[in-house]
Amino acid sequence: MTAIAIEGGKGPAQALHATRLDRPTPGPGEILIKMAAAGVNRPDLLQRMGFYPPPPGAPATLGLEVAGEVVVGAGRWKAGDKVCALLGGGGYAEYAVVDARHALPIPGDLDLVQAAALPETVFTVFANVFEHGALKAGETLLVHGGTSGIGTTAIAMAKAAGAKVIATGRGADKKAKALELGADIAVDTKAEDFAEVVKAAGGADVILDMVGASYFDKNLDALNVGGRIVYIASLGGSTLEVPVMKIMQKRAVITGSTLRPRSADEKARLAAEVERVVWPWVAAGKLKPIIDATFPLADAAKAHAHLEAGEHVGKVVLTV
Repeated sequence: MTAIAIEGGKGPAQALHATRLDRPTPGPGEILIKMAAAGVNRPDLLQRMGFYPPPPGAPATLGLEVAGEVVVGAGRWKAGDKVCALLGGGGYAEYAVVDARHALPIPGDLDLVQAAALPETVFTVFANVFEHGALKAGETLLVHGGTSGIGTTAIAMAKAAGAKVIATGRGADKKAKALELGADIAVDTKAEDFAEVVKAAGGADVILDMVGASYFDKNLDALNVGGRIVYIASLGGSTLEVPVMKIMQKRAVITGSTLRPRSADEKARLAAEVERVVWPWVAAGKLKPIIDATFPLADAAKAHAHLEAGEHVGKVVLTV
């Protein structure tokens, strides 16, 4: 099969190229998927640069989410079924093997390109916003990077759950796009102080943050008493200086998580919850993945360059 290999250099054009590999063979409890599309995510960029190695047993090739047709079935899946799935790696290829419990049916009337954009972002948002962050109907979610793949998904899922959403973005265009995507309030962080805007709107109960240290003080300032800050990345610094008294006064919870290193059983539990809670939102039209751009599998380097440029709105997807 054709797959994308990582070799030498840290830039996309230097590091990524198409190669030929043996088609993987599924083990007990695994399915083989003929890939139609694969999502491109920021963890893929980190792995390409050498900062995010695959977990033990996962393929060395990139790719954490795919959609396609089952070739070899297991569990509830049979050959010919259309599925999307969360992977530990190996999605940038014509075929991928995955634990049968980590695959889900294609929800609603989505096509395979749209479905491939769901697993990594939906699992991440559900685990962090709704489980760790415990967002409830009537509360306010502040999501940074509202036009990113994670951000657009978080806006839609929070609105589907009955929450109010405030989204940040860099520039007037991204502010306008966040409002178009359903955010109740949007903030241009190049021109506005997001903490002041959020406080004027009644504060945030949950903050989904991928920036890290450089936003911490303002996040804490914008947080309501009893609020939760949930970290999923640290693009603006990974070390926090924590004002303990303010944490105590606000009864704040600071948490966060990664998805890829979780155990197979934990991912299976999360998949079942996503299918139970989130898939009905998709079927009802409350959540539809935003696809910014698609690239052929062989152009994975161009897809990485596009994502790194930071001008995308929604997801970038590779197609076969």
